[in-house]
Amino acid sequence: MSATDGTLPSPSGAAVARRIGIGLMYGLWRPRVLGAWRIPSAGPVILAGNHSHNIDGPMLIGTSPRPVHFLVKKEAFVGPLDPFLRGIGQVKVDRTSADRTAIGQALGVLERGGVLGIFPEGTRGEGDFASLRSGLAYFAVRSGAPIVPVAVFGTASPRDDGRSRPLPRLRSRIDVVFGDPFEAGDGSGRRTRAALDQATERIQKRLGAHLGTARRLTGRPDQT
Repeated sequence: MSATDGTLPSPSGAAVARRIGIGLMYGLWRPRVLGAWRIPSAGPVILAGNHSHNIDGPMLIGTSPRPVHFLVKKEAFVGPLDPFLRGIGQVKVDRTSADRTAIGQALGVLERGGVLGIFPEGTRGEGDFASLRSGLAYFAVRSGAPIVPVAVFGTASPRDDGRSRPLPRLRSRIDVVFGDPFEAGDGSGRRTRAALDQATERIQKRLGAHLGTARRLTGRPDQT
């Protein structure tokens, strides 16, 4: 399943999103990016990031060396944000069902050799990859694209009273750590439920291991 070229998210739009992301993320905060060279310079790639704050997506768009098409929940496509998000090449997805349009567009991005961004936990949480949905495994096994794990720390830092901030403190440091790319499948090309479950387990182990490594590298053992 894939979308035709006429319905795929715009690669030029994603390039514009990257430029906007660079300006905003580096203008408002102080990203420290480690391991960006690990992202393959060409060909399909899936970025799998932890998710604890709404700016995690824009932060990855602004710090990735390649333009990224993110799967974005349909609830974000409201009012003027709808044409804006479509215009910058992001993928609208209904998380409550098997969204065939979003699946086709995501696979089309990978077939075209682009970068697909996914938060495999499905929603904002602790940002620890503790609970993964099978969608990431499906895209990885179906497309054969390598997964690059990425950990983001500092976006969800609490206020002094313990409550979460609507935005990180301005000019605070945010760490973005990219890991080594890996294949999710077992090499057989099987897309059965059992094969996808096994791929999800492999992915969870690799993402969890990367998160631990990234915490040690950045000195953020207990932070998201």
